[in-house]
Amino acid sequence: MSASRIDNRFAALRAEGRAGLVAFITAGDPEHETSFEILRGLPAAGADLIELGMPFSDPMADGPSIQAAGLQALKNGASQKRTLELVRRFRKTDAITPVVLMGYYNPIYRYGVARFITDALAAGVDGLIVVDLPPEEDSELCLPSLRGGLNFIRLATPTTDDARLPVVLNNTSGFVYYVSITGITGAAGADVLLVNEAVTRIRGHTALPVAVGFGIKTAAQVAQMARCADAVVVGTAIVDRIAAARKAGMTSAAVARDVHEFVTGLAAGVRRKRETA
Repeated sequence: MSASRIDNRFAALRAEGRAGLVAFITAGDPEHETSFEILRGLPAAGADLIELGMPFSDPMADGPSIQAAGLQALKNGASQKRTLELVRRFRKTDAITPVVLMGYYNPIYRYGVARFITDALAAGVDGLIVVDLPPEEDSELCLPSLRGGLNFIRLATPTTDDARLPVVLNNTSGFVYYVSITGITGAAGADVLLVNEAVTRIRGHTALPVAVGFGIKTAAQVAQMARCADAVVVGTAIVDRIAAARKAGMTSAAVARDVHEFVTGLAAGVRRKRETA
């Protein structure tokens, strides 16, 4: 594969001497237009990369917050087609921020793998994270995605040992997503010392950047993880912010502003150079 937006963004972050912030939102949450307003303002708020969750009715790796966001989106008409539409609209004003779709294989399979890859590339998607497809199933989606030009990002966890890591990393591209806790999204906070050890171990197996996510909810936690990771992923805390704003009866524009202010606070944690952290 030639250099992707993801490759270029991590190269730029290395040149700046800092980690990146990866912001996760669920496509279509709380509804389509508000979701788009949130999405298009994330780069200006400080997100270096964006993960866009593909709503699914049985999200087994997600905690209650992201499950609720997905169900809310589905209730309001979310679909794979509308998720790709969000990316397509986003690309009209932003040609450089990487967008990664994260979710499960079932909706992609139902859409049609070849059609999905073609439509995702046309919309401006840069990569995929599919949490329920192990390396043993690479022929299903991973290899066709790579051939098409999409990065395929794999998860490593605290239970991924040195014997398993090479298998996990085979055919992985863009970056490696290290799940910093054992459990679902939104669970207890990660131990920075254990994460540092794990990231160091992963770097012994690959030159790919390592992003750390799960259990990271505050600007202080972002700053801690930014000292050892190439990027820090925040999802549940942002999704919770959207839910709270919706519950408070805010307008679409107000919800987006509130989320962007929160992301700006998180982004401050990655804006310091490592040598001065």
